[in-house]
Amino acid sequence: MSGAFRIPGAGRFSQAKTARFSFDGQSYAGIEGDTLASALLANGVHLVGRSFKYHRPRGILSAGAEEPNALVEIKRDAARKTPNVRATVQELYDGLDAQSQNRWPSLSFDVGAVNDIASPLFSAGFYYKTFMWPKAAWKSLYEPKIRAAAGLGVSPDQPDSDHYSSRYAHCDVLVLGGGAAGIAAALAAAETGVRVILADEQAEFGGSLRFETGAKIDGQGGFAWAQAAIARLSAMDNVRVLSRTTAFGYYAQNFVGLVERVSDHLSAPGHDLARERLWQVRAKRVVLASGAIERHMVFADNDRPGIMLAGAARTYLNHYGVAVGKNVGVYTANDSAYAAAIDLKKAGINVAAIVDLRDNPTGPVIDEARALGVEVNFGRAVIRAGGKLRVSSMTVQPKNGGGERTIPVDAILMSAGWTPSVHLFSQSRGKVAFNDETKRFVPGTYAQDCVSVGACNGTDGLSATVDEAYAAGAKAAKDAGAKTAKGTKPKVDASESWSRGMLGAAPGAGPDTTVKAFVDFQNDVTAKDIRQAVHEGMRSIEHVKRFTTNGMATDQGKTSNMHGLAIAAETLGKPIPEVGLTTFRAPYTPVTFGAIVSHARGPLFDPTRKTAIHPWAEAQGAVFEDVGQWKRAWYFPNAGEDMHAAVDRECVAVRKTAGLFDASTLGKIEVVGPDAAKFMELLYTNPWEKLEPGRCRYGIMLREDGFIYDDGVVGRLAPDRFHVTTTTGGAPRVMNHMEDYLQTEFPHLNVWLTSITEQWAVIAVQGPKSRDIIAPLVEGIDMSDEALPHMSVREGKICGVPTRLFRMSFTGERGFEVNVPADYGQAVWEALWAEGQKHGAAAYGTEAMHVLRAEKGYIIVGQDTDGTVTPNDAGLDWAVGKKKTDFVGIRGMARPDLVAKGRKQLVGLKTKDPKVVLEEGAQIVEDPKQAIPMKMIGHVTSSYWSENCGRSIALALVAGGRDRMGETLYVPMPNGVIEVEVTGMVFFDETGGRLNG
Repeated sequence: MSGAFRIPGAGRFSQAKTARFSFDGQSYAGIEGDTLASALLANGVHLVGRSFKYHRPRGILSAGAEEPNALVEIKRDAARKTPNVRATVQELYDGLDAQSQNRWPSLSFDVGAVNDIASPLFSAGFYYKTFMWPKAAWKSLYEPKIRAAAGLGVSPDQPDSDHYSSRYAHCDVLVLGGGAAGIAAALAAAETGVRVILADEQAEFGGSLRFETGAKIDGQGGFAWAQAAIARLSAMDNVRVLSRTTAFGYYAQNFVGLVERVSDHLSAPGHDLARERLWQVRAKRVVLASGAIERHMVFADNDRPGIMLAGAARTYLNHYGVAVGKNVGVYTANDSAYAAAIDLKKAGINVAAIVDLRDNPTGPVIDEARALGVEVNFGRAVIRAGGKLRVSSMTVQPKNGGGERTIPVDAILMSAGWTPSVHLFSQSRGKVAFNDETKRFVPGTYAQDCVSVGACNGTDGLSATVDEAYAAGAKAAKDAGAKTAKGTKPKVDASESWSRGMLGAAPGAGPDTTVKAFVDFQNDVTAKDIRQAVHEGMRSIEHVKRFTTNGMATDQGKTSNMHGLAIAAETLGKPIPEVGLTTFRAPYTPVTFGAIVSHARGPLFDPTRKTAIHPWAEAQGAVFEDVGQWKRAWYFPNAGEDMHAAVDRECVAVRKTAGLFDASTLGKIEVVGPDAAKFMELLYTNPWEKLEPGRCRYGIMLREDGFIYDDGVVGRLAPDRFHVTTTTGGAPRVMNHMEDYLQTEFPHLNVWLTSITEQWAVIAVQGPKSRDIIAPLVEGIDMSDEALPHMSVREGKICGVPTRLFRMSFTGERGFEVNVPADYGQAVWEALWAEGQKHGAAAYGTEAMHVLRAEKGYIIVGQDTDGTVTPNDAGLDWAVGKKKTDFVGIRGMARPDLVAKGRKQLVGLKTKDPKVVLEEGAQIVEDPKQAIPMKMIGHVTSSYWSENCGRSIALALVAGGRDRMGETLYVPMPNGVIEVEVTGMVFFDETGGRLNG
């Protein structure tokens, strides 16, 4: 058996195989095609969870993604468990293991339910007013307890062993929603031949046709027509049909994020099968057919297990063949609930009574209900529900007051009407409009190339929906480039019609009551909480939302937003539009981190970039460090050496003989075109027009605010060609910065920009013997000081391959940077290394590079600058063209605050004890004995032990630093105060004579 509440012959899966599953350790049977929710209901299980704040018993409310209550943990093994899965969405498979959440020690007996008794202490906004005293208790008591209680479910504590995939897709028309509207739109577009993607979150397409028994299209039942249409679409080469796929985010330029549940419904998915797939779709046109969401009735104790939406009960009956009870009551302000009562009655389920808040509604469904012998009560309200772990009764009263009557029931179906699902439209930055006649927010002003159709557009009636959607699909295809339409519009032969319903609290939950009439089930927000927020001064619905947390749970208020808005508007005495509507943000429903991250975890968390010389360094035992996405050789230890010994040896070798350094990671951009020099003049502080081809110059790039953005050496290869270098980490942003200005500010300049970082391997050969190492391998370049002076560049060959040879130095020694095509990088390095061994050269890594440049006072942007440093602050005024009238940042650099006296300036520091090495980031003070908090006047930016200087050295940003030469300052540290002397920034070879050997 698959459950006592399974009706033989009902639903669409009666012939399906049995699937065994467990819930809280109890074994049950369902059938393939069930959701966990339908399988539990088939077994008579309504209690599935506890509420967040009050720990009240909660049952299944809905049959879809809007579910706020039935959140469970699905566990395949210790590593593969997922909290907060909606039981209404999780498909059943054989062996499924589900656990309820937010309860202890058990679901039926939860100690946390004491919060319900103490609920007066936890009224709306209590967290803003409590836990204030005593102050010391926050850290030791309040915060730990609050954090322990926060959240629903338990996060996995082991690495996720599932794998995920992602795909990019482009289409002409993207249709979101697979109900009658979405299918009709997809058919119209597909028949023109354009590329179409149709996506729906359910396993079966059809939307409300899954439960509507009165719908008939093209001579078929509504659901049968939907399946036939999907089969037809799936057979078209220009159409991609995606079931189990939720559109969770609508972003700029018609970019939509979809997540497809690939194997969550399988009992034993293959190891090669992804769990979920992220689709990132760019569409020319988007058709939104996201339907509408049924609202619940707001009355006392409307959260008892067994109380659910009428449309959900109808879905469980007509699609899954499950009765939600045996003696069902109905409470409604909407005709759609009558259809649920009629279907249940015809299936042999007793309908105890229909309670309709409306005074004298009329229509075919009302007549049919009466004809079936169902008791119908107009102008009455359910003022409370009885029961605890399961609803047992509903108490009815005339809506204007009078005698009460209690009707025994084991389920209550409710419907206050339907709310258009405008979430994706709102995410697209469209502006909704309030329809005062129907009391609904519907799409108003569009911001992107999309159109809303069907229920999400406020369109009532199946015939009108199909007509609207088909026309919209055809127009979307035409706007996307289709030439002709050749399809036939589906013909609606029969349909169901529903009236509009009500908003806000029903009688018995009004201003004069303090009952718990729930608006937001997941966050335990009641009607009185909304009113309290207004009474305490909240006027905007966004403030009401944050004060009460209405709509802030994982369901984003899909069932609660309109009720909360209406109650707030009523309390304020304002029309609903004046109170506003909360902002709908992505994701529409929760998305797993796995789907978002996909393969980007572990070694693939961030792309790893390696230079052409990396294998050689690896073979030599180099220790690597991460610099952005690059793996860079940090140091090359010999046997028995630690890092400090290796770095000391490398630094001494460069100064005494020579060193080879892999500088391939430096950003490289080629600026080419007749206006290349003019462009460089505008982007850099330095002058470039008069720089001769074959010469180099150190350049500084500023932001508009006048602060240093990047730096690097630029070589002019020809009158119309510059080879620009940037910092390793700055290459992407500098390229973007240049391209941005070229396209938006200087589009009149005839210039092309090309990133060439990956094209050239760069080998820095530095030291007194550097020329002796390079010269034997170079062809066609005069290596003499006269022909190739410092800051020059020449093109020729080395080892028979093309080279751009720069005479430049970041060590203060005679130096060269050999640029060769990356494919030849390792071969050229090995040839240089072999030549270097004749002269005692050493390979050195990034740590030695840092020490060597600091010995010479050369800065590193991003380490010695912090985004608030100007060229003057860094002692680089000489790199600013004095006669230049314009460049990016020239006006920002002249702002009064940026030229004011007392700014932090880069200086050198020497510790009084030369063996003490300062910590980078350490703060600097004038008086170490001053009261705490001390006045900080600067901080250490770079600090190293220098074997060449025989002492520690440091650079620092210090207020008025250049006026403090020779002063003693102090660096307070946990183990004591360190005295330092302010010095110049050059610690080795102050005259610079070693640049020429």
